[in-house]
Amino acid sequence: MIKLHDGGVYLVNGTSLIEDNGQAAAAILAQTGTSVTKEEAAKNTIAYGILADHNTSGNMEKLKIKFDKLTSHDITFVGIIQTARASGLEKFPVPYVLTNCHNSLCAVGGTINEDDHMFGLSCAKRYGGVYVPPHQAVIHQYAREMLAGGGKMILGSDSHTRYGALGTMAMGEGGPELVKQLLNKTYDINMPGVVGVYFTGKPQNGVGPQDVALAIIGEVFANGYVNNKVMEFVGPGISALSADFRIGIDVMTTETTCLSSIWRTDEIIQEFYEVHKRPEDYKELNPGQVAYYDGMVEVDLSKVKPMIAMPFHPSNTYTIEELNANLMDILEDCEKKAQVSLDGAVNFTLKDKVRNGRLYVDQGIIAGCAGGGFENISAAADIMKGLSIGSDEFTLSIYPASMPIYMELMKTGAAQTLMETGAILKTAFCGPCFGAGDTPSNNGFSIRHSTRNFPNREGSKLQNGQIASVALMDARSIAATAANKGYLTAATDLDVDYTNPKYHFDSKIYANRVFDSKGMADSSQEIKFGPNIKDWPAMSELPENMVLKVVSEIHDPVTTTDELIPSGETSSYRSNPLGLAEFTLSRKDPAYVGRAKEIQKAQKALEAGTCPVEAVEELKPVMAAVNQAFPEKKFAEGQGAGALGFGSTIFAVKPGDGSAREQAASCQKVLGGWANIANEYATKRYRSNLINWGMLPFLIPEGDLPFANGDYIFIPDIRKAVEEQKKQISAYVVKDNKLQEFTLGMGELTEDERTIILKGCLINYYKG
Repeated sequence: MIKLHDGGVYLVNGTSLIEDNGQAAAAILAQTGTSVTKEEAAKNTIAYGILADHNTSGNMEKLKIKFDKLTSHDITFVGIIQTARASGLEKFPVPYVLTNCHNSLCAVGGTINEDDHMFGLSCAKRYGGVYVPPHQAVIHQYAREMLAGGGKMILGSDSHTRYGALGTMAMGEGGPELVKQLLNKTYDINMPGVVGVYFTGKPQNGVGPQDVALAIIGEVFANGYVNNKVMEFVGPGISALSADFRIGIDVMTTETTCLSSIWRTDEIIQEFYEVHKRPEDYKELNPGQVAYYDGMVEVDLSKVKPMIAMPFHPSNTYTIEELNANLMDILEDCEKKAQVSLDGAVNFTLKDKVRNGRLYVDQGIIAGCAGGGFENISAAADIMKGLSIGSDEFTLSIYPASMPIYMELMKTGAAQTLMETGAILKTAFCGPCFGAGDTPSNNGFSIRHSTRNFPNREGSKLQNGQIASVALMDARSIAATAANKGYLTAATDLDVDYTNPKYHFDSKIYANRVFDSKGMADSSQEIKFGPNIKDWPAMSELPENMVLKVVSEIHDPVTTTDELIPSGETSSYRSNPLGLAEFTLSRKDPAYVGRAKEIQKAQKALEAGTCPVEAVEELKPVMAAVNQAFPEKKFAEGQGAGALGFGSTIFAVKPGDGSAREQAASCQKVLGGWANIANEYATKRYRSNLINWGMLPFLIPEGDLPFANGDYIFIPDIRKAVEEQKKQISAYVVKDNKLQEFTLGMGELTEDERTIILKGCLINYYKG
């Protein structure tokens, strides 16, 4: 089904793969009649061409990217615009779309969610943006319908910003990276590797895009095969896939931890743009005659079977056939993995869902940027036609990804078909993806065509003794399960006549409701602030020397951003930095906030001109040990803020998988965090978030840690080390009133990144 090549691979004429070995040059010459170097062939990828068109540095090894368009939703745009305003924003320099698909229910927190929406509308008017009201579209569907364009680049403050199937290289990053674009700065990265995904064959009836996506994720996540690289989809099998099918695979590439994605385009994508009344935005994209890829994922689409990603990660994949055949063994394995993910906080089992040898699920959801497409829902209607979901526990909710899709489902009769079964159709909303809608009952098990199934992401609260779980599946197999009233069923087990109705896009819906400034700013427009919208607190520059307290120690193989700052119930507080920070690590380490605040008292005392040691009693022996080991520092003589700083750090093996949300870093910062220490960072975007909030992204080799939770670490001359671009930094853990030396790594930092850290955060950097 899927093959991963061990090394680089040449793609010749779009149809022939040649491994990078001693015979490659001769094989290429025989097929093309010309010779080409690896360096020349690497420039023939689609990704290279798009990056070259958007690079402003003149050096393709050190990219400085300017994006064509930006997009955010209502739990990110307030913080982004507030940061940009504090840094001198006068006008959006490129089209910036503000969607409202996360806090759109306005169900909790009083007025604060709608206050955020009114803030967004007033900012779109003042700075020249586009505002998409709640329930009109989820962020990525609107971008597909109205923003994407062949050969373009889009930056979004949501990790699933992926429009590669439409010929647009899109990236999801934390808010500070959008702030840079709003201030006419650049997105700075080293030239990424490019890994090919080579499709052959044609999917079986009943196999959908989520099945293909999960099959790929299961093969490439754990080994990091595409980590921080661009996935480039090529091969003859693409021609067998509809635009919606390609989009459904593409959006899930985020779960591989790749940087971005891009696909070759053809007449099917050309038709997509024509249907959406933007034919001028189509561009045919193909790799050159000979293109070199740093790796290659071969996928025979005809061999992909209906898949399921069991809790608690999209990479925990099985075929549904395999799960049903080995049910109790796989459920036992899930329980073992849950013990790691949940730290044994609650008892978790799915074995009680087995009824007469079959797995029963409590809930089905088809939703959002991954599942809510016209083709997915139409296929579900074909499967469910004339049937019933029954009157037992099982429920089915369906969220079309935009109002134009919803309207077309009504016109074709698919909406009626589904509602007659007992399914519920709801408006465009991202809640089921992050825990703000359709939360199952305690011990409930939900199957979802959505993007993620991390622990508690469906809305349950571990800290309250609650646990529910999600498995990811394709809409077709969810519908097949619904047709069997909740008993897990692969869509390929049913004989279904798929109608494949043609889609018609009605642009009047957006024309009548979306505010579009057409890029015209109105400086007379007053920005509307609700009482929950707060400015960022003042943040200090990086001190000359630093004392850090380790306030959390996480040894999970991977730590998600959901575990660093929970999704769901926190969404209403994303416009209030201090209010949101109270939730930091609440699911993973509830004691974190108190510990971080305690050591933060020392920094606040220092900044106020009072004695930090008096503010935090346990610092007395720590500073005595530091002064004894470094008498030349003369800390005992009362040097003030700048010479010495106090703060907190966490250790995690591999933090930052999942969402692009900057709050995973900023919440630590506002609680006095100065650093993270990790064996590696799961994603580029999380490391960037740390840096943009002035936090040091330290690295330490795998193995025994020289410190433990609660220990103090002294880092002398840290400011000088950053200024001098040191990759290895001496640090000291205070043990038994003595200092024990160890080494912290830093990794590569750009000049701008170093300056941001020195200034204390991106806001300070732009203030000068």
